[in-house]
Amino acid sequence: MTQTQALWYTGPGQVAIRGETLGSGEVRLRALYSGISRGTERLVLSGKVPLSEHARMRCPRQDGDFPFPVKYGYALVGEVEQGPKNLEGKSVFLLHPHQTFAAAALAEVHRLPKGLPARRAALTANMETALNTVWDAGVAPGDRVLIIGGGVLGLLIAGLCARIAGTECTVADLDPARETPARTLGAAFCLPADAPADQDVVIHTSASEAGLTLALQCAGLEAKVVEASWYGDKAPAVPLGGAFHARRLQLISSQVGMVSAGHRPRWSYARRLETAMDLLTDPVFDMLITGELAFADAPGHMAEIIADNTGLMTVIRYP
Repeated sequence: MTQTQALWYTGPGQVAIRGETLGSGEVRLRALYSGISRGTERLVLSGKVPLSEHARMRCPRQDGDFPFPVKYGYALVGEVEQGPKNLEGKSVFLLHPHQTFAAAALAEVHRLPKGLPARRAALTANMETALNTVWDAGVAPGDRVLIIGGGVLGLLIAGLCARIAGTECTVADLDPARETPARTLGAAFCLPADAPADQDVVIHTSASEAGLTLALQCAGLEAKVVEASWYGDKAPAVPLGGAFHARRLQLISSQVGMVSAGHRPRWSYARRLETAMDLLTDPVFDMLITGELAFADAPGHMAEIIADNTGLMTVIRYP
């Protein structure tokens, strides 16, 4: 029997390491890194996953139930110690909570492509969400695209949109420090007060009422506004009065739990995830990882890291 240690959210703002026996699986791996999803894990750690979403919000290999105690996370990168010969010693990604060792079915693990180091691969789940959002938004060559919110998701979306020929992509964020990564990824940057109007597509990722209001204000006639934030148990006010109807705006949601409708007939979850990893082979995305935390130190620092909005991705490093 192999023993493993995992992070558990045990109460509002409380994190603990628990030992457990590793279950069975075709593949056994030793963790190298896992990514902390600030937005989602902030809601989980604060106990704000709505009762109606308890089943839908379960992640693969989750233990426990919302609100607490729960073992949660979905961006684990590890080295295969036991499994098919072609995978042994190789680095793989899987949707799995923060844990030192993991066992999984062969279909759950995805070998990293050449050129994708294990640390950067912790961004895979975020890139998969960004890819799905761009599909939902239907960004086309030449579009003017505004992304409100320059966190990890917003910047990944900007990096994808900026690569579409002829797009004019702008990131709006309250933090001037987000200008450097936005411009490095090929997008312009502005503070919310200077956000450009008459946009063809507006993508909102800030999970704030002010951001959503700005998104609706900046959308052009019959433009599409994509809400990629998740508010948990909050009920944000949406300003659907004024010129919302006269300008015939489209307000749609985007969520990674299903493949975007336009791609769903041809794209499996595995194909989407593997495409996300291929996109991450560009070293430019290393700058989105701004912090690193040793697994043993996570209980004492996880809450403050998740609450901090100044950094981007923080990864957990395993011994």
